[in-house]
Amino acid sequence: MGVTAEQKKQVKGQGFLHNRGTDEFSARIITENGVLNAAQLKNISEVAEQFGNGKVTFTTRLTVEIPGIAYEDIEKVKAYVAKEQLETGGTGAKVRPVVACKGTTCVFGLIDTQGLAKEIHDRFYKGYGSVALPHKFKIAVGGCPNNCVKPDLNDVGIVGQRVPAINKSLCRGCKKCRPEAACPMDAMKVRDGVIHRDKSVCNNCGRCITTCPFGVMPDGTIGYKVYIGGRWGKKTRHGDMLKELFTKEEALDVVEKAILLFKDKGKPGERFGSMVERIGLEKVEKALLSDHLLKHKNEILGLSIEGVCR
Repeated sequence: MGVTAEQKKQVKGQGFLHNRGTDEFSARIITENGVLNAAQLKNISEVAEQFGNGKVTFTTRLTVEIPGIAYEDIEKVKAYVAKEQLETGGTGAKVRPVVACKGTTCVFGLIDTQGLAKEIHDRFYKGYGSVALPHKFKIAVGGCPNNCVKPDLNDVGIVGQRVPAINKSLCRGCKKCRPEAACPMDAMKVRDGVIHRDKSVCNNCGRCITTCPFGVMPDGTIGYKVYIGGRWGKKTRHGDMLKELFTKEEALDVVEKAILLFKDKGKPGERFGSMVERIGLEKVEKALLSDHLLKHKNEILGLSIEGVCR
């Protein structure tokens, strides 16, 4: 009789997406942070050979899909991938699998993007896995201002920053200033014999750090920029950057507060960016920078509260 619409809906929530025009499905495998070890890759290959059509595809959000799986083999696939601590999922109106660039190993990377993504996966994808939200909620982690993973087009995006620490007393006002030459934003300029940084132009990429042979900027402060309310798709919206830089712990708290705010104030079927527009960025930012949402976490996850974004 074929697979029913109800069966398709049920298994989609488990990470098995219907293959158009067939009674087969693609198993969506979660990678946590875009990283798989050799044993996991072998496992996925074996699933494709034994239960799928022999092919493996990759999604734009760093998950792996194995197409061509019969409905009756779904439970077998779940059990097989579990042998290597893999699982299916990543669908529905909830926190989605986190996406991270290769900043951990990239020459431009300023933070351990894969490590941070794993923390976000454990704390929010897994920790909030049973929490139904008004719509899907996507999180991205970028290692530097190159923004390869497009953090500002996600519901919450985190970007690694490195603010140069400048010791002007060591500056010799060189005619060929190496930090000035290294700066891709033209934010570093020698004026009156001393290096100056234009904070309104500097994007904290850290490219100037350690370039001065006289140690004017030997190091920098690691920070985390946070964007909220981004969205890609039919109605694109670039996220709004919160005004201050955060520590890693503060950035993680902002992510959690954004999820809680979305849970409490979002309307069914509304994306987080649309909620930001409806409520107003100023009110949303005020809520995300206070501790009110975390203090009322249990209430929000149970019922709505007063006093936030009013």
